[in-house]
Amino acid sequence: MGTMERGSGSTPLVGLADDPPTTPAARLKEIAAKWAAPAAITAMAGLMRLWNLGFPHKLVFDETYYVKDAYSLLTNGVEMNWGEEIDANFEAGDYSVIQTTGEYVVHPPLGKWMIALGMKLFGTDSSFGWRFSAAMAGTAVVFLVILIAWRLFGSKTLGCVAGVLLAIDGQALVMSRVGLLDGFITFWVMLALWLILKDRAQMDRRLRERLARPIGHGPNGEPLYADTGMGPGLGMRWYLLGAGIALGGACSVKWSGLYFLAVFGVLVVCWDALARRQAGLKSWVWGAIVRDGFKAFALTVPVALVVYITSWTGWFMSKNGYLRHWAEEHPGEGVQWLPAPLRSLLHYHHDAYDFHTSLTDEHPYQSSPYGWLLQLRTTSMFYESEPTCGSDTCSQAITDFGNPVVWWIGLVGLLVVIYGAFIWADKRAWVIVAGYVAGYVPWLFYAQRTIFTFYTVAFVPFVVLAVVYTMGMAIGPARDGSPPRAWALTASGLVVFVAILMTAFFWPVWTGMSVPYSFWHAHIWLSSWM
Repeated sequence: MGTMERGSGSTPLVGLADDPPTTPAARLKEIAAKWAAPAAITAMAGLMRLWNLGFPHKLVFDETYYVKDAYSLLTNGVEMNWGEEIDANFEAGDYSVIQTTGEYVVHPPLGKWMIALGMKLFGTDSSFGWRFSAAMAGTAVVFLVILIAWRLFGSKTLGCVAGVLLAIDGQALVMSRVGLLDGFITFWVMLALWLILKDRAQMDRRLRERLARPIGHGPNGEPLYADTGMGPGLGMRWYLLGAGIALGGACSVKWSGLYFLAVFGVLVVCWDALARRQAGLKSWVWGAIVRDGFKAFALTVPVALVVYITSWTGWFMSKNGYLRHWAEEHPGEGVQWLPAPLRSLLHYHHDAYDFHTSLTDEHPYQSSPYGWLLQLRTTSMFYESEPTCGSDTCSQAITDFGNPVVWWIGLVGLLVVIYGAFIWADKRAWVIVAGYVAGYVPWLFYAQRTIFTFYTVAFVPFVVLAVVYTMGMAIGPARDGSPPRAWALTASGLVVFVAILMTAFFWPVWTGMSVPYSFWHAHIWLSSWM
């Protein structure tokens, strides 16, 4: 098993090694061997997410908003109002209750458009179609986490372990089997992170090459090299442009994507500065700002903004979207230098911001973010007690909470990651810390709001990465010639094995299987899970 090197914050991130070219047949065999395990894990994750995905044929939890909005986007290009208490009509394929007035929605359209894609493929009356896109996004996240962990830790084995732990986590699983928005944020965030890691490896390589390559010759024929003050420019950063697009996608699902845009942006700039410092450049701070920083900003923030505004195209093109013509109806109000459609959109966002910051209505499943890392509160997506299990009292539940092994050991992993970031200056640890800072920390400032445990799906990949990072550190460094620690290998294997057993145990209450009430109740380990 490949492992990590302690204190590797002073070295570049480990990338995926390029195999030397061989004959086509041998190359294909190498590729198959290289990708067989990641492909198998991803396929397993997909099967777990697609199995019986259409159950129940009912709108569960906030599907009542997002699935109906997705239908409205398909048919009107913008979200429209519906009548009251019409879920049963919608589930039966009766859409006549949709109205002709724009609906006040407080989340951007992209996540609902992604749900609409599944409905377009399988039919608007298909509950499988309502959830298909979420299942595909959740499966893709597993593959992306394998790639990210493989690149971060320089070990395909650790990458595959990360993929397995994410595939079997209840939080990731349940949110991949319901038509809600938060799983789509996870997809765009992890895609952005993978692209940022690709960019980092490319920029490190370019910096080394350009500093080592003569740019000319002096009067006596001596080679002249790039300026050792700020250092050379590094050219176009296509991977970073892709990351900007992906982060714009995250923001276009929910505004909480903004936190990842900000934190990942800071991470990129800090990495740029550190790379120039390690290369021995004197003005490494100014070099990072002038040579890298302005370009990095231009490739992320404005690009993300363009993606975000583009996601509202249906609203711009509509005649009856909510507040679509506010600017025309309120001349002289708002930001006057903006075109009327953008003025209307800005006012819409002002109203939506007020809604988000003042939402304090009590909900039976709301949870405090202070208990999220231990998954102390669940979200009941669906529950019925019809006698369909052969017992007098039965339960069918879709309950959203994480795999206890992953999350509870993940808290220990977080402490190790924080130690690795601050004490060892390990850049890999800082990647994981950044995920927690963007995905978890902001919610601590909104603890009074009506928020839910399932928001943690946006950073559950970083919980998994923290666990795997801890495993790697316990197993021991791979580059000093010492063998891996046997006890750590055994402990790591045991953690994965017990986590798999936990998934088998909780599978019925994550997927809505009909079981005797006593069996269901045996899975409620904490009173706060009720």
